[in-house]
Amino acid sequence: MDIFGAAWDNYWDLIREDWDAKVTENDIVLIAGDISWAMRLEEAAKDLERIAALKGTKVIIRGNHDYWWQSIGKVRAAAPTSVKVIQNDAIRIGEHVICGTRGWTVPETGTKGTEEDIKLYEREKLRMEMSLKASDILRQEGDKVIAMIHYPPFNSRYEDSGFTRLFEDHRVDAVVYGHLHGAYCRVKLIVEKKGIPYYLTSCDLVQNRLVSVYNC
Repeated sequence: MDIFGAAWDNYWDLIREDWDAKVTENDIVLIAGDISWAMRLEEAAKDLERIAALKGTKVIIRGNHDYWWQSIGKVRAAAPTSVKVIQNDAIRIGEHVICGTRGWTVPETGTKGTEEDIKLYEREKLRMEMSLKASDILRQEGDKVIAMIHYPPFNSRYEDSGFTRLFEDHRVDAVVYGHLHGAYCRVKLIVEKKGIPYYLTSCDLVQNRLVSVYNC
């Protein structure tokens, strides 16, 4: 990753140091995609093992660079015990229900996007709806629901989208996303919409430190 700039120097050591200082075995750590540069599942195994060796229960979704990610069955079979994999569905861990999908680029106001972009955006909305319906089934009284999505669920102006409306309809308590990178990326690390906090967790933009999802 260091070819992408100084923000990535020794990034793994920094992540691991912060992780060791903050996380216990009872905690849940969410990783919103772009997990390994591997092209095949067997090549990603060493990265999954490095993540598994860290404390806590890890929950991962697929990012746009996770080319190694095959069928969900194969990924789950290959994942170490402490790494939980979700894709268009949900899991319940203690009093937390976590759901998610990859997502897609949300159109800017006044632009239509390509036919392919529109197709993928609509498909990913359906997948997120599937995930949220799965979370509704698992949710018990007092549970917190966290939605994971790799792409930002809004455009650069943080305007409402099909994704944000789904989160509101299904009473999500927090949203975690990633995808955005770079020293000149103009972002807000936490955005609140209709009472729902949205947490950006791209490693370089949070200085390779874990982000606490405070109300969950």
